[in-house]
Amino acid sequence: MGTKRILIIDDEPAIRQIVQISLKAIAQWEVLLAASGQEGIAMAMAELPDAILLDVMMPEMDGISTFKQMQTNPVLQSIPTIFLTAKAQSTEKHLFTELAIIGVITKPFKAPDLVQQMRSLLSW
Repeated sequence: MGTKRILIIDDEPAIRQIVQISLKAIAQWEVLLAASGQEGIAMAMAELPDAILLDVMMPEMDGISTFKQMQTNPVLQSIPTIFLTAKAQSTEKHLFTELAIIGVITKPFKAPDLVQQMRSLLSW
């Protein structure tokens, strides 16, 4: 099976750190970090992770724009992507259903729940 590699794209250093520590400690997954949509796309291209955790609310290029841009790329299209969002607004939920994401995880989260939700969404 090998170690899973997860790319987290989030502009908040604290969130990146929590996710990295949680996934490493609980699931022994390798975690790649990107602080912006552009950096995330570049890293996804270079590293081809097994899954992407993508923050929705980011300055400059938000998660939805980032995801849409990744979807135009045949190589990145097939990487399962999960949105991380602090806002569970009905307008956003409607947007999410139109996108080919595999799920949404709401912040704040507890570390074991994050791993469990990811496993269940990714069927790992």
